Amino acid sequence: MADGPLRVLVVDDSALYRQMLQNLLRRIPDVEVVGAAADGVEALSLVERLRPDLLTLDVQMPAMDGLDVLRHLRQHRLRPGVIMVSSLTSQGAKATTDALLEGAFDFILKPVGNDLLAGREALLRELAAKVSAYRGFGPVVSPAAPGREAAQTTPEPTAAVIVIGTSTGGPTALRQVLPLLPATLPVPVLVVQHIPADFSTALAARLDEVSPLEVVEASEGMPVVAGRVCIAAGGRHLTLVRKGGRVTCALTEDAPRHGCRPSVDVLLESAVVAYPAGVTAAILTGMGRDGAEGCGLVKRHGGRVVAQAPEGCAVYGMPKAVIEGGHADLVVPLGRMAEAIRSTAARA
Repeated sequence: MADGPLRVLVVDDSALYRQMLQNLLRRIPDVEVVGAAADGVEALSLVERLRPDLLTLDVQMPAMDGLDVLRHLRQHRLRPGVIMVSSLTSQGAKATTDALLEGAFDFILKPVGNDLLAGREALLRELAAKVSAYRGFGPVVSPAAPGREAAQTTPEPTAAVIVIGTSTGGPTALRQVLPLLPATLPVPVLVVQHIPADFSTALAARLDEVSPLEVVEASEGMPVVAGRVCIAAGGRHLTLVRKGGRVTCALTEDAPRHGCRPSVDVLLESAVVAYPAGVTAAILTGMGRDGAEGCGLVKRHGGRVVAQAPEGCAVYGMPKAVIEGGHADLVVPLGRMAEAIRSTAARA
């Protein structure tokens, strides 16, 4: 990211939201609002002329929607990052999920409810967090343990379950990793992606289309079985319950952990109880430190931990916390993550 203020272009077909977003962005230090567009066609013209660093891009617009704008930017290798602005609807969730899979950096939700002041302040906090994370986006020098990135040894196959944790940049990372896991993988896979309710349904459906393994949204009482990837339901913690030889999913609305629900730590805490024979945790790109404590627990129970290397992370927060905590057995680039995961399970 270049020095100086972050140059932001606001794109929304609602004059009210355009003005609200501009006003909020102006309250964030080191942010310059360079323009606003009412539709996708105008947005592309302004991108060419103004060269912003970042777009806030409305998902649903007439004529040319946000997803079409994003695809045009990527196809023409134009430089700005994109934070999608979504409504909390089924249609908005599907379109936003597609945008994340197409490479959008992250998304924010339009305020809902009658308390407009509280809604604006909540949106400001979300915007500030996303903008701060994006400002740090780019090549990172890792303080990871020496030699772990280059480790070539294949561990003994000990995993009874795979748990993947991720946040910002996760949908794109999952789309690269899950298709490389074979349908014959002999252990179940559970995924925590920090995402609101409803959006996880769309994410599971999209990932199922490209993955050899069945990908579903976790539901209460769902059996945890080999050949299936269970995505934690947005807005609820996913935990595992073992009764005899059967493990099932349990969903809770307990308090968020690290501000997150679902939380990677919560899932890992139950996974080491349900699968004492071995848990493999894989921590991918994401903001914050959710998963670090759980990975320490996995290590203490004899499991293995794989962390994504900084290069290629949208945000090098979650993997960094795991590595700096001394919990990572292996640090690998995203392109080797599926191989690292497969190697811990029995030969498929």
